[in-house]
This record gives sequence, C-alpha cells and structure tokens, in this order.
Amino acid sequence: MNLKGRNFLTLKDYTAEEILYLIDLAKELKLKKKRGLPMDTLRGKNIALIFEKTSTRTRCAFEVAAHDLGMGTTYLDPVSSQMGKKESIADTAKVLGRMFDGIEYRGFEQKIVEELAEYAGVPVWNGLTNEYHPTQILADFLTIKEHFGSLEGRKLVYMGDARYNMGNSLMIGCAKLGIRFAACAPKEYFPDPALVAYCEEYAAANGSSIILTEQVTAAVKDADVIYTDVWVSMGEPEEVWEKRINDLSPYKVTASVMELAKPDAIFMHCLPAFHDLKTTIGFEMGTRFGLDDMEVTDEVFLSDASVVFDEAENRMHTIKAVMAATLGAV
Repeated sequence: MNLKGRNFLTLKDYTAEEILYLIDLAKELKLKKKRGLPMDTLRGKNIALIFEKTSTRTRCAFEVAAHDLGMGTTYLDPVSSQMGKKESIADTAKVLGRMFDGIEYRGFEQKIVEELAEYAGVPVWNGLTNEYHPTQILADFLTIKEHFGSLEGRKLVYMGDARYNMGNSLMIGCAKLGIRFAACAPKEYFPDPALVAYCEEYAAANGSSIILTEQVTAAVKDADVIYTDVWVSMGEPEEVWEKRINDLSPYKVTASVMELAKPDAIFMHCLPAFHDLKTTIGFEMGTRFGLDDMEVTDEVFLSDASVVFDEAENRMHTIKAVMAATLGAV
C-alpha cells in the first residue's frame, strides 16, 4: 500500500484497508524496536512539531518515533511560533514546508491543521484538534488487537462527553472497522448528528452499529472495551467543571460498571486521567467538589483490566507507522 505524500488529519480520509495497514505496520515496527533492529530509513529528514496545546504523550511519541526513523525534530511550543499572530497559517505552512519534510500540529480548530496541509506541500499530521485525534485511535486499536487478537465484531463503549475529538474519532474508526460503538452520556453530550449519520452509513456497510444512549447498564452490556476521557478538555474555562461533574458523574467508570461488561473486558483511557488527587488540578477539584476521583476510579484505573499504559506506549509505535508510511520509508 502506497501512502507516500498523504496527510493524516482525520480517519474520515482513510479507508478501512488503509487504517488496518497502518495498525499492522505499527505492530511490525514495534516488534523491530523490541528486538533492537535498526529502523532509521529516514535519516537526513527533519520534521516540525507545532504544539499550540502542550502534551506529554504526543510530543514524546513523535520525538522518539522520529529519532528511531533517523529524523531530526524541531519543537515549536505555544510561544515559539508566530503562526496566526504575526504570520498567517498559510504563510507559516509555506515556510515550514520549504524547511521540513513533514509537519505535526496539535492545537485547536480542525480548520487550522487543514489549512496547514493545504499550503505546506509536505505531509501534515494531526496530533490533536478540538474535533479529531486520529493518532490516538490507531494506538487504541493496536492495543485492542494485541489484547483480543481481532477488532471486527468487538463492542466499544465510550463513557462521558462524546462531542469532541475522542468520541468523534472513536466513532469513525469503529464504524469503518466493524466495531460496535456506543456513546453513553446525557443527550447534550452526544456527538454531532451529521457525524453520527456519516458513521451510521459505514457501520451499516461493515456489519457494525452506532448506539447513543443515556442508560449505563444497557450500554455496557456485553462490552469488550470500556473507554473514557477527562471531562474537561484543554483550553476550556474553569467554570465548566461544576456542570460537567454534575452531568457526567453518573457515567464514571467504576468497578460495578466494569462488572456489567464481558468478564474479559478491558478499560481504556487516552490520558491524563483524574483517578486520584495526586495532580494539582485533581486535588483542587477534589477539594472543591468533595471527590476522590472523576471519570474513573483508582480501583479500575489500576486494575488488571486496565491497559492504559499499553495505549500510551502504542502512541509512539502507531505515530511511527504514520510517519514512515506517509514519508515513503516503507
């Protein structure tokens, strides 16, 4: 399969066969890394990493993956670039495209990464936008496949706010790969109806289904995967915490929720997670609202069912696959 020169902005742009190819390529590259085999087929190339939203996993994954492939990286943090301030997005894309072989963007509106891709002339990769997080989904699906041996026919339940990047991208990926998808949340937290309709078409063609429900018991019955994310995303004002906690607390992933799923069900989270009070924000919100945790209990997060750190590692392997494929290293 030839993906050289392609952007990686949303899974909507990729076929099921292409997504599966990237997952299998990531598995192959992971095995090579574990065996200590060289992978530096892109030596001499350089990539730019634009981070308007800071990150631990995404930055480390891109940097380590790039270095494994032999590439150099230049990190541009929220104050190191003039993009959108003193220089337009289009002009920035044209400049960086002359200097770098690929560009990663992590930030706000999807239209920003789309504009970068329009003018850069080199592959552009979405490290996260408000609407989509495609590299995370590849890591999630690699993790599920490693655990169960297959993807098609599995049932994944997303608990909590399904309106943004994680809910959207999981729903798209599940629909394309024949994984049954359920979003379990209050109705106002359901995904955009237009995107739901798009996914329903793919799900129908692939023997899958899209379910939106407020009922926890019905949602998680026979689930293979219970997935959740933080209730307040980066960049959102502090004032939304109280409403989110009030609205989403019934959808917290607890041991009793996991017991409603299949006996071998796994718990997934893209991280960071508020499963205890050992972070500044977690402690502040816990004290303010009388909580010991938020979207998931510590018991579940640290349980044998939890594969969150496998996911975190797999970010690096799947990002490596995306860069290798789109830069022509395979």
